[in-house]
Order: sequence, then C-alpha cells, then structure tokens
Amino acid sequence: MCSRDTRFDGQFITGVHTTGIYCRPSCPATTPKPRNVTFYLTAAAAHEAGLRACKRCLPDAVPGSPAWNTRDDLAARSMRLIADGVVERDGVPGLAARLGYTPRHLARVLVAELGAGPLALARAHRAQTARLLLLGTDLLITDVAFAAGFGSVRQFNDTVATVYERTPSEVRSARRSAPGPESPGVDPADTRLTLQLPARAPFDGAGMLHFLGTRALPGVETATDTSYSRSVRLPRGTATMEVTLSGTDAAPALACSIRLAHLTDLAPLVSRMRRLFDLDADAESIDRHLAADPALAASVARTPGIRLPGSMEPEETLFRALIGQQVSVAAARTTLTRLADALGDRLPGPELRLLFPTAAQIAAGGRAVLRGPGARIETILRVAQSLVAGDLTLSFGQTRAELEASLVALPGIGPWTAGYVAMRVLGSPDILLTSDLALRQGAGRLGLAVEPRSLAARGADWAPWRSYAGMHLWRA
Repeated sequence: MCSRDTRFDGQFITGVHTTGIYCRPSCPATTPKPRNVTFYLTAAAAHEAGLRACKRCLPDAVPGSPAWNTRDDLAARSMRLIADGVVERDGVPGLAARLGYTPRHLARVLVAELGAGPLALARAHRAQTARLLLLGTDLLITDVAFAAGFGSVRQFNDTVATVYERTPSEVRSARRSAPGPESPGVDPADTRLTLQLPARAPFDGAGMLHFLGTRALPGVETATDTSYSRSVRLPRGTATMEVTLSGTDAAPALACSIRLAHLTDLAPLVSRMRRLFDLDADAESIDRHLAADPALAASVARTPGIRLPGSMEPEETLFRALIGQQVSVAAARTTLTRLADALGDRLPGPELRLLFPTAAQIAAGGRAVLRGPGARIETILRVAQSLVAGDLTLSFGQTRAELEASLVALPGIGPWTAGYVAMRVLGSPDILLTSDLALRQGAGRLGLAVEPRSLAARGADWAPWRSYAGMHLWRA
C-alpha cells in the first residue's frame, strides 16, 4: 500500500477509518497512518464496517481477486456463484443448497472468512455492476437498477448512496465531466451495451484470441486476430457478445459489445466473460514462478501474461471436451460444427447466430448427427441423459475433486477429460494434463521429458501454477 503497487489492486481492500473510505492499494491519496488502516478481502466487508468507496481511485473499477479460482474452499466457491448471480436468482437458500450447506452455516463461514455474509456480498456485487452500467452506458437509471439485480429502485438508490456517497445520477455525471471521450452507450430498442472490462497486467490477449479462434464453431463463434464474438445461453435468456482488445500494456482491457434478451443477465454474462478470458489472474506471480525453471523461462519471456481459457457454459465445455478426446482440434471442430448446425437453436436477426445445443437437444437428436466410434457416441449420449435427469450436475461452485469424481464415475470419461473440464470450468490453476499428446510434444520441444510420469515429476516444481505451465507447453 505504501508503494502504491497496482499489482495488488482487486486482491484486497484498504479501509481508512479516519476518513470513512476504502481504497485500492494503489490509491494516489496521502498514505494514512498504519493504525488507522484495516485490510479487507472484499468490498462487502468494508461496507459492513461502515466505509464507502473512494471517489478518487474507484476501488471496484479494477480486476477482481484471483483467489476465488486458486482457492477451492467454501468461501471461494460461494464467491464464484455470487458473481454468477445465483443469489439474485435463487436467494441465499438456493446458494446454500448448491454448496451443500444450510444458509446459517454458510453465512457463519462467509462472515468469518470474508467479513460479510452472502446477502452483503451479493449487494456489493450489485453495486459494482450498477457503477459499471452508470459509467459505461446510457441506460435509463431505472433500467440500470434492475439490470444490476436490485429488487426495487429504492433499494438501488439506497445502496448506491451508501457505497459511493452519491446518487446514481451523480455517479453518472462523473463520467460526463471526466476528461476523454464519452463511453458509447445503449440502444434501448434492442438492449445493446458497450462496456470496458479491465484485466490484470500483463495480459496475453492475442494468445487467448488465437486459442479461441482455432476452436471457434462457425455460426456459434467468430474470431479474428483482434476480436471474438459468440452467442450464449444465460440463466434468463440469450445474448450475443463481441470483445476486442483494448487498453494499454500497463492497463489492458477488453472492449465488449453486448446484446441481451434480458437485462438481468448482464451480471452473469460479465462474470463469465471475465472467466473465459481469465482477466483476474495474478499474471506477474505466475510468470515469475514459472520463469524460475530454465526450460520455461524463454517461453514466459516470449509470452508474458499467458492465460487459462475459461468457460461460458459448463455443459457446453464438457461436450466439447468429450468430442475432442483423442482427435485433432480440426476434427473436433468439424464434428461440433455439424452438431450445432443440426441441433442448435437459431437466434433472430440479420446474421446467422446459432446457440450451442443443450444437453436435452443432444440427448434427443445426437445419435442421428454424431459420427465416429460407437463407444464415444454412447458416452456423449449417456452424459447428455445424465445431465437432463439431474444425475450429473456441473457448476462454477463445485470443488475440483467433486467435479472430477462425478465425471470419471461415468463410463467412457477418463482423467484427461475430467481434468480439462475442471481446468476450464473452475479455472483450477494447478492441473497438468500429462496424457495430452500435444502437451507432451510441446514439452519435448522445450527440452523436457515427454513420458507422462517423468513430466508429472518435473511439473511438481511448477505448482501451484501447473495449468499455466501446460498452456506454455501447448503453445510450444
């Protein structure tokens, strides 16, 4: 905090009790005396302590904490689900049920670990979404309230005034009086939004676009060297999104153009876009750790800030992994494109937009579309039927052990698929897929052992960032 180190923005909050405000660690204001400062893991904990957000440094206008992916405990899993809007959709009882605990125990753990209960954490998340909309769009303030997840305009006004010590109109007016171009807004007729999502530097955005573009399914996704767009199902409707690289090397960001069927899906969509592009990763720590291995040092130097691609929808990620088993990326893409074209819903509009088929659609029509070994087809259909029946569930709130165990228990799913899905869906940072042929070929090109057991032994030194080391091997 004394050195105003931007690397820690979003990783913790500094509360200054003499002024009654909380800041990001790099706030340019005069450094307070240590005895007047308390550190918090979440903005909600600062709110519970009676503090308001600093108007100068805007502590919630930064990348989020990487801890919710690196940790796999109840608090971290709760934060992943809260960011996905579960409290707004299902309430605290629904959140607790997904995590397998009673609401009372969940609240007790979150207050002890994070300094605030689930309602306060969800309220802080709604306030941050509201600020993003007020500053980045021209939505009517009433629409902002409901898009951010508030139950009423009065609740929205009270929360914004408490957190930011400004009315919503005053928060918006700060954007208009600020130097620089005004952010593009929204066309109320079809709910189009344009937002900026900050990333933690360094950020290998070009590499992420290449990864997604190589696997893009025509009709569902489009990718270029500078942009990525796709259609997606969300809890209450559908959306299309397009992201382009923005910002600077020191302050990278994604410029996002979004079209939503339901405004209340904005918060889950933003959360999933951040997960897909791994915007909150502690890139400097990861690079420093991996570069300590001479075999990886050159790759880290060539590609600082390499990212771990996430997931927009867990079930889709699972089907893509199942179809991609033991075949090339190109072959998997051909099969997946045929599946989406035959079974996926089409969105209205001048451009052809396909939605990746649901588990129910694959269970009903997959046998007529899928090609390849009979055993693999049976596995895909069995998984689809299990998802429809509720015997198998995938969630951002699962632990890695739970997710992998539920998958490998199904015939036809092995450790590679389970590990790959956990890595993509949960953002698990410490998975090395040593059975992957391309990864082992990359290891050989970097002078590493290619035999799985030997590579796993060498990879022990890369913990807790073995997933990111695997991305370097894939890149090689």
